[in-house]
Amino acid sequence: MDKYIEENSPFLQKTFDMMDYAYPALAQFPKSEKYAMAEDIKKCMDTILEKAIEGNKKYYKKNTLQELDVAVAKLKVYVRLAHRQGFLSHKKYEEWSKYIVEMGKMVGGWINSLPQRK
Repeated sequence: MDKYIEENSPFLQKTFDMMDYAYPALAQFPKSEKYAMAEDIKKCMDTILEKAIEGNKKYYKKNTLQELDVAVAKLKVYVRLAHRQGFLSHKKYEEWSKYIVEMGKMVGGWINSLPQRK
């Protein structure tokens, strides 16, 4: 595993693991969706990765973490829609959803751990 990821954030590690799981699943989407929904999902995952890195590096994190929370919520909806459209098997949907739910909990905890401004 990449040393930077291991040393900097459990959330970043979870994101990396989720993306590692997701890319082979996206490769199985029908050809008509590889450049539509699959591309939207990839962009959403890229945003999550970018915001996670920014959240680790920035001193003031609240806005970044709120944007991260929104991106995780978007990914959850995209994955649910892909399953409902039949692009993801039930097993893949369940596994991917576990990653997303855990990531959502981690972001919520990260936001709650920030010092409150007066």
